[in-house]
Amino acid sequence: MSDNNQLLELLSNKKVLYAEDEKGIQNNVVKILKLYFDNVITASNGEEALDEYLINKPDVVILDICMPHIDGLEVVKKIREDNKKIPIIILSAYTDNEYLWRAVEQKICKYLTKPFKKDQFIEALKTVSLELSNYETKVKIAQGYYNPFNKIFTIKEKEIQLSINESKMLDYLLSKVNQTVTYEELFDYIWIEDEFPSKDALKALIKDLRKIIGKETIKNIFGVGYKIEV
Repeated sequence: MSDNNQLLELLSNKKVLYAEDEKGIQNNVVKILKLYFDNVITASNGEEALDEYLINKPDVVILDICMPHIDGLEVVKKIREDNKKIPIIILSAYTDNEYLWRAVEQKICKYLTKPFKKDQFIEALKTVSLELSNYETKVKIAQGYYNPFNKIFTIKEKEIQLSINESKMLDYLLSKVNQTVTYEELFDYIWIEDEFPSKDALKALIKDLRKIIGKETIKNIFGVGYKIEV
């Protein structure tokens, strides 16, 4: 079984809560979720989502932002008062930075803008699985350790807080450890749709990350992309 399949396999015994008020979208996403989760709980508005969360205590939460009664980010805020670690994915038609930063403040695992591709959604689930699998452990990278929940890299008792893009880069590379990740995959995963970064921006981000975790850890695959070896 590949590393990717093993990651998704970790979701099979988990419980996911998914809140979306548009029935057509909800039905399509539920079909995907049922491929990976044994228990899928749905809600059609923010108030219902909070009730289902309190009753069922899911392992993963997926929320639309724009919902009746209580918006998705307010739901997240209330969930975070109860659980600081639960992975949360936000699905939204909004690309406004205001919404993105509000999501970041609540330690969102992934922010996907609609319409999103099935492959993008599955990659987000892999990130969730990686986060779930590392709640109690840290990932050893070169001479240090990375905590994927609080996005801190520790080396020689010194803690370094990774930036948003640095942590997104590292999380994605770790989700495909020892595999080549293309430039295009990294562009799609790290930057939101209304941003148009250059390859130089990607190289600069890799350079900054190498300074933190070790320059030999992330390998350059000439003309294709990068690979992290752990």
